[in-house]
Amino acid sequence: MTQRARRSGSRFRLVGDIIAELRKVVWLTRREAIYLTILVLIVAVTAGLVLGAIDYGFSRLIDIIFVGS
Repeated sequence: MTQRARRSGSRFRLVGDIIAELRKVVWLTRREAIYLTILVLIVAVTAGLVLGAIDYGFSRLIDIIFVGS
């Protein structure tokens, strides 16, 4: 068997292995996916608001210290 034929066969085997592994995956239900998506959005918005408030506070503090207003 030539090197080229061996490589081609290994590519097909790789694709077959990938498909076999994907069949073993336990996929989320639609309800779980929606719940987790909403949870991620809530956490992201909350973190954004907290970090925004901290940034605003430090900006005001720096203005007071250096500008004096």
